[in-house]
Amino acid sequence: MKICLVAEGCYPYVVGGVSSWIHSLINQFPQHEFIILSIVADRSMRGKFVYDLADNVTEVYELYLTDYDWSLASKNTRRRTYRLNKTEKEALCSLLLNQNIDWDTIFTLFQRDHLSVDALLMGEDFLEAVKEVYRKKYTDAVFSDFLWTMRSIYLPLFLTLQFKVPKADLYHCVATGYAGVLGSMAKAKYQCGLLISEHGIYTREREEELVKAKWVQGIYKNIWIEQFRKMSYLGYQRADLVTSLFEHARELQMELGCPSQKLQVTPNGISVERFTNLPGKTKEDLDYFNIGAVIRIAPIKDVKTLIRAYYYAKLQEPRLKLWILGPWEEEMEYAKECFDMVDSMKIQDVIFTGRVDVREYYGRMDCTILTSISEGQPLTILEGFAAHKPAIATDVGNCRGLIEGEADDFGPAGIVTYIMNVEDIANAMVSMARNPERTNRMGEAGYQRLMTKYKVEDMRHTYDEIYQGFDTGKE
Repeated sequence: MKICLVAEGCYPYVVGGVSSWIHSLINQFPQHEFIILSIVADRSMRGKFVYDLADNVTEVYELYLTDYDWSLASKNTRRRTYRLNKTEKEALCSLLLNQNIDWDTIFTLFQRDHLSVDALLMGEDFLEAVKEVYRKKYTDAVFSDFLWTMRSIYLPLFLTLQFKVPKADLYHCVATGYAGVLGSMAKAKYQCGLLISEHGIYTREREEELVKAKWVQGIYKNIWIEQFRKMSYLGYQRADLVTSLFEHARELQMELGCPSQKLQVTPNGISVERFTNLPGKTKEDLDYFNIGAVIRIAPIKDVKTLIRAYYYAKLQEPRLKLWILGPWEEEMEYAKECFDMVDSMKIQDVIFTGRVDVREYYGRMDCTILTSISEGQPLTILEGFAAHKPAIATDVGNCRGLIEGEADDFGPAGIVTYIMNVEDIANAMVSMARNPERTNRMGEAGYQRLMTKYKVEDMRHTYDEIYQGFDTGKE
């Protein structure tokens, strides 16, 4: 079976998290041919892969959400002044108004050869549609600002709709959003299967980002949020099956409009064997209580709160040592702010390792820590469990379920803290260090929980059944 795996902003450009899950999934199914369709910001990311692709990956396509209008690049192509017919105008208005959207007409329109996205955005038909939205909803805004903002909002969606999707038996989208649009469009074009696997809830994550964002203000935050909601709703409606990692995520998907009969919970799984016989503590390590944060240094991981919390915990418990194990190249500005914070606060015993083989470090740690403001079902917690290490984690995604358990009596496998709460996180670090027997028991509870529910063999079996359900044997 040929599977087109659609990912946004992760694989194969970024290590960890969803990317690790995708890479593992592809390698678990060598009998299937995979095409990668990766959605990235712009052409600066072109071909910058950080993974060695498996032999069963036969093609890689890249979609750039901000790109040059190549339909205007030819000397023989002028800016087209193509006018929409009545049905197309109504479909465009339905899209902008988010009212009974005629997606099939939208798909057909944007798949037309030589359609210029630039010309459409600057043309009279789009202007009239924006005026209609403005009159009905946003008359308090300055129209010129509103028009240009609408153009910037719809540019990435229109470029997505214009993309020539490759043919496959199954589209497996690892998010809704733009990935879900591509999958829905492919299903309409090829009558293929459509599977959506959400790790975090895409719409909620975009909402959280937009609420905090400084680059967008006022009503435009709401318009952007509505844009992501309408794309996710499309994916939910067109998908044959939608998976989530844990029960609460499934409930959120239903709230956002996904029919319950399409939903299935499919927990993460890791290879326990990869985390056995790990190197233990060095002689120097014996003097410290080592806390390992296996993360990429990025705002969503809230590394600054981690550093502040560690500073106050270190004042109470000098034996603490913090290891931040992960790359920083993807968010250099934020990473520099984190480095500068450690220097300016004169914080001792903070180690930034950069990208490393984490198996060389898990065995040296006493616990792991995650201070993210958003997560799905973090693989780093499960990897720590495989190494018999408990976790400190903020109450996001399925962190509480992993640490406290959902249907077992193994007991707590760590400490759950409030998001962005320096005092709470600092207290958790100190508590772990000062209660070694309890900390060890927590590590064993995590290992037992992992072995019961979160092994890679469990995930492989689940997705083998799912893929078999889509495999019709068609050539």
